[in-house]
Amino acid sequence: MNSNPQEDSVDDGYDENGYDRPSKSQVKRDMHALLDLGKQLIALSPERLKQLPLEERLYEAIRMAQRTTGREGLRRQVHFVGKLMRDAPADVIRKQLDVWENGSREETAAMHRLEGLRDRLLDDDDALTRLLSLNPQADVQQLRTLIRAARKEKLANASLLQGQEPQKKHYRALFQALKTLTL
Repeated sequence: MNSNPQEDSVDDGYDENGYDRPSKSQVKRDMHALLDLGKQLIALSPERLKQLPLEERLYEAIRMAQRTTGREGLRRQVHFVGKLMRDAPADVIRKQLDVWENGSREETAAMHRLEGLRDRLLDDDDALTRLLSLNPQADVQQLRTLIRAARKEKLANASLLQGQEPQKKHYRALFQALKTLTL
C-alpha cells in the first residue's frame, strides 16, 4: 500500500492541494488570457482572421469589435469576444499567431541556409558546381549571370565611402533565384 498522500492525490483526480477543480484564481487567469487573445484577434486584418479556425459567431463578434468606435461599446464587445473565446481552439490560434509574428523556425532556418549558399556562391566557384550537381534542372546561364553581377556589386560596395548606400539589387536577385530553385 502506498503511504505517500501526494501520490494518492494524483491517482484520484485531485491536485496537490486536494482540490478536484482549478482554483478561482486560476480560472480568472485563464479568462484574462483568453481576453488578451481576443484583443490580439481584434487587431488582425480580416484576411488573417479568415485563415484561423474561428466559429462564425466568434468571427462576426471580432469584426463587430473592429468596427466599433465608442469606448464603452468597444470594451463590452472585447469582453464578449473573450467570452466566445472559451469555446475556440485557443492553442491552435496562439500557435498560428506566433508563426505570423515570428515566422516558423523551419522557414527561418531555410532562409539562413539560402543566405549561406548565396555567400558561398559569391566566394567560391566550386559552390556553383556542387549546386548544379544537386539541381540539374537549374538554369546554369542565369545563375552564372546573377553570380557575376552580384560579385561586381560586392566589389563596388567595398569601395564605398562611409555614409553611402550599398547596392544590393543583384545580391537579392541571386537570393530569389536560389529560393525558387530549392522550393
